[in-house]
Amino acid sequence: MSLQSFAAADEDEMIALGERIAALLPRRAIVWLIGNLGAGKTTLTKGIVKGLGAADPAEVSSPTFTLIQEYGDPVRVYHIDLYRLEQPRELATLGLDEIFDREAVVLIEWADKFARWLPEDRFTIAIEADGDGRRITFQSP
Repeated sequence: MSLQSFAAADEDEMIALGERIAALLPRRAIVWLIGNLGAGKTTLTKGIVKGLGAADPAEVSSPTFTLIQEYGDPVRVYHIDLYRLEQPRELATLGLDEIFDREAVVLIEWADKFARWLPEDRFTIAIEADGDGRRITFQSP
């Protein structure tokens, strides 16, 4: 297991950090994005998606209401948000097993809510507010 720490002062630095993290990910990976509301999970995702060459940051939006966004052609990144789900049985309606079997990077916001029902072999990115900036911890399996 490897642990790296980063800092970002603003949105541009978060996107740039996401691009750096993208270079650390294999073509097939599950990534938990952990952090409070407004921590910057979607902003970091913009950089990861850009770094993987799947979409421009302006095309990346929060999947809070759609639950899953897909980027790339063919799809190279899935961005999933579990915030609105209440029960583990709701996970079954998303078809996550199929998504996890694909050669893609799967970014999951609020994955820690359903830790028991998600794969253990994962990368974890934790984001914490630090004054006006953010502290980001990247952990690989």
